[in-house]
Parts: sequence; structure tokens; C-alpha cells
Amino acid sequence: MALQLKNPEEIEKMRLAGRLAAELLDYVTPYVRAGVTTGKLNDLCHAYMVEEQGTTPAPLNYAPPGYKPYPKSICTSVNHQVCHGIPGDRVLKAGDIVNIDVTVIKDGFHGDSSRMFHVGEPSIQGRRLVEVTYECMWRGIREVRPGAQLGDVGSAIQMHAEQHGFSVVREFCGHGIGRKFHEDPQVLHYGRRGTGMKLEPGMTFTIEPMINAGKPAIRELADGWTIVTKDHSLSAQWEHTVLVTSDGYEILTQSAGTPPPPS
Repeated sequence: MALQLKNPEEIEKMRLAGRLAAELLDYVTPYVRAGVTTGKLNDLCHAYMVEEQGTTPAPLNYAPPGYKPYPKSICTSVNHQVCHGIPGDRVLKAGDIVNIDVTVIKDGFHGDSSRMFHVGEPSIQGRRLVEVTYECMWRGIREVRPGAQLGDVGSAIQMHAEQHGFSVVREFCGHGIGRKFHEDPQVLHYGRRGTGMKLEPGMTFTIEPMINAGKPAIRELADGWTIVTKDHSLSAQWEHTVLVTSDGYEILTQSAGTPPPPS
């Protein structure tokens, strides 16, 4: 797949799709509490996408090669679930940490973002993991500018995670995005500075580090989608879609409720 640099008209459509993805996360935030099922969160998001936003949920029936169609409209990954958790009967309880990952399609373009949520009061480790993972995402974002290289992004994320005693999941990465859910380039969340593809204005991609409290090893559950930590340690993820501008970056997945950057 060739790299897709976006023109000004396409960037405007990416801004709209990205804002709608962020607003979907704003909408679901007050419902993330003890006693709610992940399936209920999915149903709320699906109705909001279809009925309020006029968007299409990109995950629903998404089937990359080797996978059966994904059965829900969002991903909900709780505690030691790393990514692609399928919403269902699981009831959220106090102390849980949960990632909600949404991707909407509007006017043929994708907006992709995820946030972490605390259910009640998390453990000290859970809170710290969520904070450090957020910082990791931002360390990566702040490397984005024309002429920088993808290895700079991955290196910044890896160094920050490992400095805090956490580990980076290697098997999943950020990705180019636009008319297609997954485009080039692949954006690794580890690596060496001064390596990898050079960034150019008009590139749009996600930065979405998955950080484990324990070891980086993962496994896939029998549902064919849900990824968990092998050692059952907690995992966290944050995600923004970013645009490479002429002098830096623009975050495309922003809304009134988007958490502010870390200091």
C-alpha cells in the first residue's frame, strides 16, 4: 500500500471525522461507571453514531485477513485486556481501568481515538499506569514534525515507559488512516531515534501505545479478537489521530472533553 498524503480537502474531512470520534468518547464518558456492562456502552455508542452523528462504526463487521468479522461497534478492553476487547455481558466494577476505542466513518473518512477510564478509585498501580501511558502517547506526538523519523516517535514512547518500569506491547502499532481504516505507515511504539520513514506534511496516522504494567508478552483469547497480557498484569492504551503539518503536528481527534496534554 502506497503512502497517502492528504490534500487540504481531505484534511478537512479528516478533521470532521476525528472530532466526531472525540465527541463520541465525550458522550460515553458519564456512562462508564460501576454496574454498567461493556455491552451497554457499545449499544449507547452505536446509537449515538448512527442516530445523532450520522456516522458509521468502522469496527462493526471489520474483517482483516485471517480474522472473522468483529461483532461490535467499539472496543472495550478492561484491566489486563490489551486491545480489541469485545463488548458483552462483563459488568464494570470499582477499581477497574478500561480502554474505550472508537472509530467512526464520516463522508468516507475515518476518525480513530481511544481513552482510558477509571471506574471508581483505581489501584495505585492502575492510576500510575494510565498516567504514564498518556504521557507516552504525548511523548510520541511531540516528536512529530516534517523531517523527523518514525523511530523518533517509537523511541520517545519506549524510553518513557521503561523508565517507569513498564513495558511496550510490540505486536500492535499505530497506523496511517484516511479513506481506509488502516493505511501506511505502521507507527511502532518502540525503536531507535534516526531510523524509519521520514515524516512529511499531509501524513495522517494514529499514535496509540499499549503499555503493560508487567512483561510485554501477550496472547489472543478464543474469541479471535481480544488480546490480553500473558502474565495477567494491567495494560493501558491511549490514542490520537495526528496530522503532520508544515511545521509540526495537529491532533485531529479533539473535542470539548478531550483531556489536556500533560505538563
